[in-house]
Amino acid sequence: MTITFLGTGTSQGVPVIACNCEVCTSGDSNDKRLRSSILINVKWKNLVVDTGPDFRYQMLREKVQHLEAVLYTHAHKDHIAGLDDVRAFNYTQGTAIDVFADHLVQDALKREFYYIFTEHKYPGIPQINLHDVFDTPFYVGDIEIKPIDIMHYKLPIKGYRFKDFTYLTDVKSVPEASIEKISGTKVLVVNALQREPHISHFTLDEAIVFAQRIGAERTYFTHISHKLGLHKEVSAMLPENIFLAYDGLKLTL
Repeated sequence: MTITFLGTGTSQGVPVIACNCEVCTSGDSNDKRLRSSILINVKWKNLVVDTGPDFRYQMLREKVQHLEAVLYTHAHKDHIAGLDDVRAFNYTQGTAIDVFADHLVQDALKREFYYIFTEHKYPGIPQINLHDVFDTPFYVGDIEIKPIDIMHYKLPIKGYRFKDFTYLTDVKSVPEASIEKISGTKVLVVNALQREPHISHFTLDEAIVFAQRIGAERTYFTHISHKLGLHKEVSAMLPENIFLAYDGLKLTL
């Protein structure tokens, strides 16, 4: 299984429009962050978790030639806005794309992309097969995926576990029952937005405490804002086996 970080930034990305802070003006490519998303390749199948506003560019950058499924964590714009661009894969593959989402995300997709779901469809619009995500494992082909319930402030959202890899983003709190589902994972990805307290995201300190509680062999932080600091400086202060992810980073399990 290969995991590619398509984006590791927060909702505004980094650099932020019209911001001249040291992170936004950094010359380090690791300080350039598109909206958070990952690509998972297992047994020649490609799965994407979230299609943010940068989805088109992310697919082009990684030279993705086929896509079997999209999984959604939640319905915020920085995680769903790029859905329209799956139509390129519809054209090249000649098939609809399987989309997995809970009912809250499905409701949002039907509002934001109403034209996909109308009775009389305009030629060339995205073709998708919508699948429900509940609390039980499901499969894409023979790949088992375990949904994990987490909280984004008061909004219930989903994380996902693929074998020994767990991906959580936009987390502020994790129920004990979900801790049990995460336990034993070898590679953990979780959000670390900034250093100051935030209503709906882990801070850097909170993310470190959570990572140490889970005790994965490796933990990578994502959904990072320009307020966290320079990639190089923050990386140097992290505990052993905890790292900042960056756009284009690839992991192999």
